[in-house]
Amino acid sequence: MPRILIAVFLMALVTYIPRVLPIAVFRREIKSVWLKSFLRYIPYAVLGVLTFPDILYSSGEFLPSLAGTVAALFLAYKEKSLLTVASGAILTAYIAGLILHI
Repeated sequence: MPRILIAVFLMALVTYIPRVLPIAVFRREIKSVWLKSFLRYIPYAVLGVLTFPDILYSSGEFLPSLAGTVAALFLAYKEKSLLTVASGAILTAYIAGLILHI
């Protein structure tokens, strides 16, 4: 039981530090336009880096997943709704998987 409590405490500390550190370090508003624009894109970049490798093997095979990814990127580029992009990617990956296994 003590090990579990220590683990929970350490996880809470590791989660708490990144939330408090910016408040403690940056007490005043950031004036730099470059830094503001850089920080604005960080969440998107991190999400992309964490998600993209798994997207390419989401169906269990590379080629159908790649086809679904290309379809999703195309539909998103055409500014379609999220439901249309997701449905198009899933359908494309499914059809590509069927074609490749025939």
